[in-house]
Amino acid sequence: MTDPSRIIKDRLYAQVARMGKAISSPKRLELIEILCQGEKTVEQLAADAQISMKLASAHLKELRQAQLVETRRDGKYIHYRVSSLAVGDFWVALRALAEDRLVELQLALAQLAEHSDELSPLTPAELLQRAARGDVVVIDVRPREEYDTGHLPHAQSMPLGELRARVRELPRKKPVVAYCRGPFCLWGKEAVALLREHGIHAMRLQDGVPEWRAAGRPVETENE
Repeated sequence: MTDPSRIIKDRLYAQVARMGKAISSPKRLELIEILCQGEKTVEQLAADAQISMKLASAHLKELRQAQLVETRRDGKYIHYRVSSLAVGDFWVALRALAEDRLVELQLALAQLAEHSDELSPLTPAELLQRAARGDVVVIDVRPREEYDTGHLPHAQSMPLGELRARVRELPRKKPVVAYCRGPFCLWGKEAVALLREHGIHAMRLQDGVPEWRAAGRPVETENE
């Protein structure tokens, strides 16, 4: 006869395992990271993840069944968002654990920093203090709508696609720190390369808004 307590435990673990199944795809993890930046339509998510809308919809269905994302309808468009800020914390913790345990991931991340001075040496507290004083310029190179949803304090919105045309807005005598969606995002790296071509002392911040928020640091929105 099966032990009733065993049946209960099996059910409990099976429910938690639904989360593992939902995040078992690299593309679903990427979709979660993108949605941590703000609300998106299926069309936007498919374009960002460079997959078809059909595949994006299938991945989103899995994430929704696990209660990791939710939807909002606006006319003919369906907007997706993470179901709570805890999903962002979950993604950050999972990525950090993978980086801590997997040498292959450590090596891949190390390859992103081709120059020893590419990454900002400032601690978060130092960055906030210097940005508040105007000693450092912080730029957010994500799309404007992501900046509006949440950004680092004192950061200016300068989407990567606009950066070349707006480079004259940046001071030549102050360091510029660029950030994007997080450690796996390459926009910050591209921004630094572009700014250095124009003689600006530029560095990038590995953390994005999800990492910043998960660490309990302040995040501002458009209306603040």
